[in-house]
Amino acid sequence: MLPLNPALASTFRPPVMEARRWLEGVSFPPERPLINVSQAAPVEPPPEGLRRAIAEAALTRPEAHLYGPVLGNPDLRAAVAAEWSRAYGGTLSPDHVAITQGCNQAFCAAIATVAGQGDEVIIPVPWYFNHKMWLEMQGVKAVPLSCGPGMVPEAEAAARLISARTKALVLVSPNNPSGAEYPAETLRDFYALAQKHGLALIVDETYRDFDSRDGAPHDLFADPDWGDTLIQLYSFSKAYRLTGHRVGALIASPARMIEVEKFLDTVAISTGQLGQIGALWGMTHLRDWLAGERAEVIARRDAMRAGMEALPGWTVKGCGAYFAWVEHPFAISSAELAKRLVREAGVLLLPGTMFMPETDPAAPRHLRIAFANVDQARIQELMTRLRTFQA
Repeated sequence: MLPLNPALASTFRPPVMEARRWLEGVSFPPERPLINVSQAAPVEPPPEGLRRAIAEAALTRPEAHLYGPVLGNPDLRAAVAAEWSRAYGGTLSPDHVAITQGCNQAFCAAIATVAGQGDEVIIPVPWYFNHKMWLEMQGVKAVPLSCGPGMVPEAEAAARLISARTKALVLVSPNNPSGAEYPAETLRDFYALAQKHGLALIVDETYRDFDSRDGAPHDLFADPDWGDTLIQLYSFSKAYRLTGHRVGALIASPARMIEVEKFLDTVAISTGQLGQIGALWGMTHLRDWLAGERAEVIARRDAMRAGMEALPGWTVKGCGAYFAWVEHPFAISSAELAKRLVREAGVLLLPGTMFMPETDPAAPRHLRIAFANVDQARIQELMTRLRTFQA
C-alpha cells in the first residue's frame, strides 16, 4: 500500500459532499421537491452585466488567459484597499491586499504564515468545518472555544485557553455556522487579547455584505498598527455570485504579504484572471444591486427566525447572514436526524456533529440551516415539513 499522510488521513471528509451522498437512491416527488439548505453558496449566476464583462474580457483581453501577479491584479487590489478604507475608517493601500482563490485559500494562506505543526489555534465552536480541516491537515491543534449567549465567543474565555503554543485566534463574523453577528466590542476585546499575547487575530468576514447592521462592523483598521495583529479574510463569491470563479481576499500588513506570496505562488501561482475581472466589475457597478441582495437575505433571515420560533420544541440559537443554528427537540442525534429528514421530509441540512468536537454533548442536539438560497415561500414550506416530521 502506498504511504498516506496521517494528518490528512485523520481529517474528516468534506461535510457538504458527505451530505450530498445521502441523496443517492432517494427520489423526491414533484409535489414535494427537495429543499436544500445544506450549503451557503449562491445558486443563481451573476447579473448579466457582470457575465458580459467576463465574456468580453475572455474575447478581447489576451492577458485574461495568462498568469497574473501572484498577489492579484493591481486594479482589484487598489479597489479593495479604497473600499475598505472608506468602509472601515482606516487607511489601506494595495500593498495590504492579496487576491486569493476563494476565501478558503485566504484562510489557508493566513494559517501558513502564523502556525506550523504542533502549534495551536483557538477557534470558536461551532466551527466552520473547512477551517478545522485545514488545521488538522497541517498538524496544527484546533483548540475549541465554546460560545456564550447569542453564540458570541468571549475573549475572557479565550484567554484561559492560551498556551505557549498558541499562535492565533480565529473569528468568523457574521458567523458560519451560527449566523451570529459579533458586536464590535467583542472584536475589539479579541484584538486586545491578541495584542497582549503577541498572537495573530484572523477575522473571516466572508458574509460582511449581508450583515444586518448599518456601518462598519468594527473599527480595528482605524488602529494605525493593525497590521501587527490583524489578518482579515473576505470572499467575492457570496456578494457577486462568483463561486465558480474562486475569488477571495486576504488583508494584512505588507510584511506578512511576503510570506503570503510564497504560499500562493506554490499552490496556485495566481488567481484566475476572469474571476478577478468580474470581481472588479462588480465592485464598480453593482453597489445598488448588492444592497438589494442584502435586503432580501435579511428578509429571509427574519422569516427564518419567525418560522423557527413558532415550531414547538425547536430553539433558535443564532440566525443571521446565510445561517440559522437551531436546537432540535428529538431524542436522536442530529447526525441520524439529518439523514432521516432527507428520506422522510425532503430536507437536506447539516447536523451539528459536523461543526463540533465528537465529545461535545451539544453537537447531537443542533443543526445548521443555510437558508439564504431559499425564498420566503420555501422557508414556510420548510417550517411545515419540520412541524409534521415525527422522529
